[in-house]
Amino acid sequence: MLIVRCLLPMFISLSIIQLMAESILITGGCGFAGSNLALFLKKRSPAHRIIAFDNLRRRGSELNISRLHDAGVEFIHGDVRNEEDFYGVGEITALVEASAEASVLSGIDASPRYVINTNLAGAVHCLDFAQKHNAKFIFLSTSRVYPVASLNQIQYTEGESRFEISSQQILGGVTREGISERFPLEGARSFYGASKLAAELMIKEYAEYNGLPCVVNRCGVLAGPWQMGKMDQGVIVLWLARHFWKKELNYIGFGGEGKQVRDVLHIDDLCHLVHMQLNDISKFNNQVFNVGGGRDVSVSLKELTAICQELTGNKISIGMIAENRAADVPIYISDSSKIYSLSGWCPQKTLMEILQETFHWLKMNEASLKNILA
Repeated sequence: MLIVRCLLPMFISLSIIQLMAESILITGGCGFAGSNLALFLKKRSPAHRIIAFDNLRRRGSELNISRLHDAGVEFIHGDVRNEEDFYGVGEITALVEASAEASVLSGIDASPRYVINTNLAGAVHCLDFAQKHNAKFIFLSTSRVYPVASLNQIQYTEGESRFEISSQQILGGVTREGISERFPLEGARSFYGASKLAAELMIKEYAEYNGLPCVVNRCGVLAGPWQMGKMDQGVIVLWLARHFWKKELNYIGFGGEGKQVRDVLHIDDLCHLVHMQLNDISKFNNQVFNVGGGRDVSVSLKELTAICQELTGNKISIGMIAENRAADVPIYISDSSKIYSLSGWCPQKTLMEILQETFHWLKMNEASLKNILA
């Protein structure tokens, strides 16, 4: 079981350690990751100033404003693409860059300008603002920085319900446990992945030449309540929502059988990690970490369908489209052993817990969520 390799006392001790930062800016603060981080940090350090900075472009993000306000989190309507929008923030001691255009398909079927301006130029604006205040900087990157062609070279076997990574591989940085930070980075990856990797490279420069204390977390699939999922981002929540409201879905690509696999991380587990990194930045400084649920918290679409049917009691029509979508891959599982070894952190929430919590959230907020998720 996953829990065996975790250092459980870590979470007990963290609850009594005061976060050193007194004023934390979270960009993308009304998004899924950003809003949950803001609430998590405010709950653990009520006296600290937590600022959620967001342009509210993503549908459903406006629903988080009242949640943040009620918890004592400040909201600033701003866009990371506009440097002048940072002027009203004031002094900060830490910045968590959680803003992103996170769709893998963004820029492929239309101009990539928005995704590049948001993910790269926006990150540079965040870096400049953090540098100005000598603030700690934590960047939420993505597993999508790894090239599509290389990911498609991963050797795997086909089981009854999923693909499995083979023990023998032709590339380095991949084992049965998943893809590590040593996986090759040469090749195309999507405008989304390229813009996030380019931002990572800029972070390295700020760290090396400006001494900016920084951490990069390459996140796999995140999930949990308050995620406004869609087909190319937030698929776990979307899959459950479509079953809940009895809407159709499709298995797309790789034969159309739904055997493609991703690992899943509950948003609370990511929040615990970021909290730890903010509290002891020197331990993690100027390093890159793969952060995900790992093999023990992974699922195929076919397996996800079965769980959603069990939770909702609904069986829906699921079409089969054999052709692959652009920039898609059959399997991605995060090998997070580097962060495990350094910190003792590892995921606490199981896949079933993630889905059960999300299902409860859907039921409790059905009226406000139906037009967004259904």
